[in-house]
Amino acid sequence: QVQLVESGGGLVQAGGSLRLSCVASGSIFSINTMAWYRQAPGKQRELVAAVTKSGSTNYADSVKGRFTISRDNAKNTVYLQLNSLRPEDTAVYYCNADIIYRRGWDVGEINYWGQGTQVTVSS
Repeated sequence: QVQLVESGGGLVQAGGSLRLSCVASGSIFSINTMAWYRQAPGKQRELVAAVTKSGSTNYADSVKGRFTISRDNAKNTVYLQLNSLRPEDTAVYYCNADIIYRRGWDVGEINYWGQGTQVTVSS
């Protein structure tokens, strides 16, 4: 079993910064893409940023230049640095990861979600 645990959310004023962390633990052989999604009240969950195992990144247009995703493969951890926050960034932020498992000759990939962390930006 695998768990993704996020931390770092909170309440911040517009223009402020936060750093989110997500640690993956459990039966992990390797991790492919790690990503952050967010869901605001009444809206669909959307991709914020993603990073591959080799370090390639992509971002939603709305956060380009303000947010930075990074990962530490040795720690099975992904980070999201949120700068120049705006009230419209208010949402629950979810960690997502493609976990590779290995059980003898059986190798596969399962997608996991964290429980989410609240980010609230006041104007």
